[in-house]
Amino acid sequence: MRTFSLPAGPVGTRIVGLGSYQPDTVVSNHDLAQRMDTSDEWIRDRVGIANRRVAKPDEKLTDMAVEAGAKAVADAGLAPSDIGAVVVATCTMPSQIPNAAAQVADRIGVKAAPAFDLNAACAGFCYALGTASDLVRAGTAANVLVIGAEKLTDWVDPNDRSTAIIFADGAGAAVVGPSDEPGIGPVSWGSAGDLVDMIQVADRESSIFQEGQSVFRWATTQIAPIALRAIEAAGLEPSDIDVFVPHQANLRIVEAIAKRLRAKGAREDLVVARDIVDSGNTSSASIPLALDHMRAAGEVRSGDVALLVGFGAGLSYAGQVVRLP
Repeated sequence: MRTFSLPAGPVGTRIVGLGSYQPDTVVSNHDLAQRMDTSDEWIRDRVGIANRRVAKPDEKLTDMAVEAGAKAVADAGLAPSDIGAVVVATCTMPSQIPNAAAQVADRIGVKAAPAFDLNAACAGFCYALGTASDLVRAGTAANVLVIGAEKLTDWVDPNDRSTAIIFADGAGAAVVGPSDEPGIGPVSWGSAGDLVDMIQVADRESSIFQEGQSVFRWATTQIAPIALRAIEAAGLEPSDIDVFVPHQANLRIVEAIAKRLRAKGAREDLVVARDIVDSGNTSSASIPLALDHMRAAGEVRSGDVALLVGFGAGLSYAGQVVRLP
């Protein structure tokens, strides 16, 4: 019997470029206090957010994805023709057909490439990054553009204090390419489908609903072990991690997980992403947004070892260790 011929893939993969985009409009806690029963102090105490970015009504999710994706390709020193596949992680497309990825790929100049959307909500970027890494290692694509993009304000009730103070819009992107040494660790992922009712959009006419306290308890107790599994899968110890970039869901959640990691051996000087303070919760866009912002601010350096962990609706979760470009 004849065997299949498979392309030879590289030994490892790495992130070779980053990019991000946020809308111009900034909505502060004081702005929200003008139209609902809340205050800057209440919001900061509850979720740690001071400002969030909101897209204009005519600014599409795909517009933001194109901006972030094109920047990532340029940052990688590549041309659009060098990209072999495009993956867009999103859960807020206004329509499921056509998908975002094909539109975004064409507008960036990535012609005739495979392009697909991936919906794992706030874990979407980590899911997509793991998928992209496997595509490159298998020899299926030389370079893969991964974009997390969300226009959450399309799906939020502006008068619902429990969600309007949290969610925001934006896009972040990374290019995954081949490497002589592993630069993206195995993805540690999973789901808790029995808890899907905790975060949901019931139908096309509904807005995002979440059981805030239940989600908080789940995230602060269940995500640290997932993060530790991702470190172990990469063959590392918690003390080897330079940077921790969790999904920017809530500053209290971020700090609670970081505290548990330190208790398990992570360094006291571990750099922790706190992009949520001025970006809000942007679901699948939050991790690449935070990475690009931290790099621009000089908080991280090329070669740093970063732990990425996404978690959210599904309930889906994923994490991996990466070396920063």
